[in-house]
Amino acid sequence: MNAKKIGSRLVKLRGTKSQSEVANAVGISDSALSMYECGERIPRDSVKVKLAQYYEKTVQSIFFD
Repeated sequence: MNAKKIGSRLVKLRGTKSQSEVANAVGISDSALSMYECGERIPRDSVKVKLAQYYEKTVQSIFFD
């Protein structure tokens, strides 16, 4: 999966929540979440797990399908 598609999924999952709200809940910076959502970076494995738990999805469904 490419970074742009992952970013699009993350934006869709975030919905109406702010980037700050999600970033704070997951323990990352707002700028890191922004880069993930813009497809500029792919999160480390530990962050993938935290994002998946936050969104109540599997890592597989967000980052690999």
